[in-house]
Amino acid sequence: MIILGIDPGYAITGYGIVKYQKNHFQVLDYGVISTPAGMHFPRRLLEISRNLDDLIKHYNPDVTAVEELFFSRNTTTAIGTAQARGVAVLSGAKAGTDVYEYTPMQIKLAVTGYGRAQKNQVQQMVKVLLNLEKIPKPDDAADALAVAICHAHSGNRSTSLAIGGYQ
Repeated sequence: MIILGIDPGYAITGYGIVKYQKNHFQVLDYGVISTPAGMHFPRRLLEISRNLDDLIKHYNPDVTAVEELFFSRNTTTAIGTAQARGVAVLSGAKAGTDVYEYTPMQIKLAVTGYGRAQKNQVQQMVKVLLNLEKIPKPDDAADALAVAICHAHSGNRSTSLAIGGYQ
């Protein structure tokens, strides 16, 4: 199974693509999609969409896993991030992949065994679980890989009828 993990954001969207087979991970790609602060907001969303569509076309993932939002105090940032998250969900759904969503607590629990783990603990476990030489950078890419790991460990491997999946 090929999993596209996404850590959504409108300035930086992290992505991680892993192959998960027989309890073994193989990292296919990871990185970020960045949009400049001065870019008109709809163009930022379009840039995220185009890049995600290209990744999906290239790697043909079976599943798209997206981190759910954790609302902070800055509602302007939260609304923009929610819109970027919508783009990520739509990109996965348009491509015909099942789309699953996971809360930050679910991701931390799946990766570290503790739902309130610190960011550095999650990053260290991403490195270990994926057999990487160093922690993936930037943080958004490591977070996206954690989302992919979460999906692999969640047991959500059935068709689009699975709870949490869209199609």
